[in-house]
Amino acid sequence: MIVLSFCKKVLQNKMHISEGVLSAPVLAAGASFSAGGVCLGLKRMDYDRIPFVAILTSTFFVASLIHIPLGPSSIHLILNGLLGLILGWSVFPAILVALTLQAILFQFGGLTVLGVNTFTMAFPAIFCYYIFTPAVRGENPKLAIFGAFLAGAVSVFLSGLLVGTALVFTGSSFIVAAKAIVVAHIPIMIIEGIITASVIAFLRRVKPEVLRIRSQKTV
Repeated sequence: MIVLSFCKKVLQNKMHISEGVLSAPVLAAGASFSAGGVCLGLKRMDYDRIPFVAILTSTFFVASLIHIPLGPSSIHLILNGLLGLILGWSVFPAILVALTLQAILFQFGGLTVLGVNTFTMAFPAIFCYYIFTPAVRGENPKLAIFGAFLAGAVSVFLSGLLVGTALVFTGSSFIVAAKAIVVAHIPIMIIEGIITASVIAFLRRVKPEVLRIRSQKTV
């Protein structure tokens, strides 16, 4: 009954893991990994980009509050792939701040699971940053849009996979819930891919410096 109720709660309350679910070793591992990512993100953050990082943090915060009905449950936008492409390692402190505010203001997730929730969303963003940024910053616009689509979709898939992994490492009884999380976010993978591709295409035309694209008309 506990597993079934948790599974239902996950499907209705987005990809946040609630307090009192994960085991202590999983919580400790998540906190350690996130702490390392945040420290590295702060170290690599340019001071002149802090206001820009704050804007994208707000974007992540608001997007996570937009629920999309899906039958008896609902899903929400994450946009971690988009943030990863734009912010790089700064995505770790950005997501940490957003999740902290959500936990305090709306009781989404919780403070004890903040490390795990941060890692499950920020690490896929970093992964997609290294894999798809060369295409996104490249000269071929079609390849850039396709790479952005994959970044948006893959980041959501990896986030669901990490959430499921955290549950499985807590106990084998959560295997059903872990599978449900991944399956429930398949539609949002496509939506996030389209949104990410659209935003990247727009930025390449209007504000390429945001993506750190240098002018290609140099001799």
